[in-house]
Amino acid sequence: MSGVAGSVISVNRLFIAMICYVVLGVLTWSTITDPKIRGGTLLILALFAVKTLLRRKDVPHADERGETD
Repeated sequence: MSGVAGSVISVNRLFIAMICYVVLGVLTWSTITDPKIRGGTLLILALFAVKTLLRRKDVPHADERGETD
C-alpha cells in the first residue's frame, strides 16, 4: 500500500506545482503591461511547467529507494 501513498503524494505535489504556475501566470498577465515582456515571461513559465511535467518521474522517492519512515 506504500506505493499507492507515494503515488498520491507525487500527484499532490504535481498538482500544487501546476496551481503555482497558473497563479504566477495570472499574476504575470495582470501586472505586466508590455506585450513582449508579458509573452516572454509567460513562455518561460510554460517551459518550467512542461519541465515539471516531464521530470516528475525522475525525482527519487523514499519508498522507491527502499527507505522507510
